[in-house]
Amino acid sequence: MSTYFPKAGEIVRKWYVVDASGQVLGRLASQVARILMGKENPQYTPFLDTGDHVVVINAEKVKTTGMKSEQKAYHRYTGYFRKRFARKPELVIEDAVKRMLPKNKLGAHMFSKLKVYRGDKHPHQAQKPEAKALEARA
Repeated sequence: MSTYFPKAGEIVRKWYVVDASGQVLGRLASQVARILMGKENPQYTPFLDTGDHVVVINAEKVKTTGMKSEQKAYHRYTGYFRKRFARKPELVIEDAVKRMLPKNKLGAHMFSKLKVYRGDKHPHQAQKPEAKALEARA
């Protein structure tokens, strides 16, 4: 069996909008990472970037489970989760997604297709993004 290589013109990137309201942080991040890597596409190839663009809105409404909001500490940052989440909730989601992507140049390129916004407004209306409903498990 031979490996499938999508041609340059076959890779068509879609834009998705994901609402983070009421979503659990880790589950949201893993599903967004799958979309960025292209694992949702039938033309997925591990060593090519076949993923789509993702816009995450309502970053301040994401929730955590257990005692993470009181106990989780970030290394290389002077503060705990609650302090960082209150200041910049976008960075909390970006860090969670970035750590689920490959740790190489390809992963950095995949991460560049992620846009996270605090509120429900975003400047990507010209790309005509589709609303993507993620599985909400608690």
